[in-house]
Amino acid sequence: MYTRRKFIEQSAKVTAGVCLVSIPDLLYCSVSDEYQSARHYRTIDKKNIKCGLCFRGCVISDGNRGFCRVRENRKGKLFSVVYGKPAALQLDPIEKEPMYHIHPGSDILCTGTASCNFRCQFCHNWHLSQSTPEELNHRTKNLSPKDVVNQAKKLNAGLSFTYNEPTIFYEYMYDISELGKKAGLITIFHTNGGMQPEPMRQLLKNMAGVTVDLKGFTADFYKDVSFANMKPVLETLKLIKKENVWLEIVNLIIPTLNDNFDNIKQMCTWIVENLGKDVPVHFNRFSPAYKMKHLNPTPISSLERARKMAIEAGIKFVYIGNAPGHKHNSTYCPNCDERLIHRTHFSVHDVRIKKGKCEFCGYSIPGIWKS
Repeated sequence: MYTRRKFIEQSAKVTAGVCLVSIPDLLYCSVSDEYQSARHYRTIDKKNIKCGLCFRGCVISDGNRGFCRVRENRKGKLFSVVYGKPAALQLDPIEKEPMYHIHPGSDILCTGTASCNFRCQFCHNWHLSQSTPEELNHRTKNLSPKDVVNQAKKLNAGLSFTYNEPTIFYEYMYDISELGKKAGLITIFHTNGGMQPEPMRQLLKNMAGVTVDLKGFTADFYKDVSFANMKPVLETLKLIKKENVWLEIVNLIIPTLNDNFDNIKQMCTWIVENLGKDVPVHFNRFSPAYKMKHLNPTPISSLERARKMAIEAGIKFVYIGNAPGHKHNSTYCPNCDERLIHRTHFSVHDVRIKKGKCEFCGYSIPGIWKS
């Protein structure tokens, strides 16, 4: 039985859970001022370049950085100032991403850096995503892609890129994921979906799965609350599905901001029509954070109503997250309604999926399952 106190304690780990388990400092060397060449940009003239990594397409003049605060023009060449410099490195359960249909109960070694290409006013990891690299120098270490992969192997863990937006440390993520795939590790990332199609297409070759935050379903919400655009996110979702990479969607329901149920219904219909019925959708509970501390936590009833709408729209796997102990943390067979994966928050107690099928009725359950 989960008490209110336990919920608050576990929620704190959800929202702020960075570096709760640190990697031994012996792996690290001192922070270097050397930067790594960036990818996906073009030269405009001697002083200006255009970044082609995310939807913003920043034009960056010599000596300056893009909106993301980590990609810098140095005499007409673009460099990443966070390559090999994680500000967060932690061993987590894969359920925390959330990623429910890939190797349930397994661990992932998660990597994050400073900054982001969104400015979400409700961000739970704002201390990373809304900081410059210089502001996090005190917690930043040097770690090569090979070191990250070797550590994941020692920990018998997969690899994940999360906490802040992985797009902005694309080169670092790409090199780690490429090595990880060659080493046979499960590799995933959690993204806001704002990456350009070509970099995303290249990256997906290294990835087993992607969790995408669909932050709302109106252009105004994206513009006013996240200072971003919704259309590129929808295109990213379709691209991931087209490339046959496992996809899960998270929608954080925030009271008064994106909890209009007509919009939620439209979102569910769009998912079914464009991505299919098998893509898992997580409706997560908001807890006050960053510049939205004046709002209340999401009522459980709102999450349950959203889930009902999604099921009625035809989505087969719909979860309620950040609500420890809720029935719909678990996975149920859409055919016979038996519980197939018993979860309490991030803990997996039982898995009743055999060779990708429901143990009770034989119904095929989409995902990537352990043999």
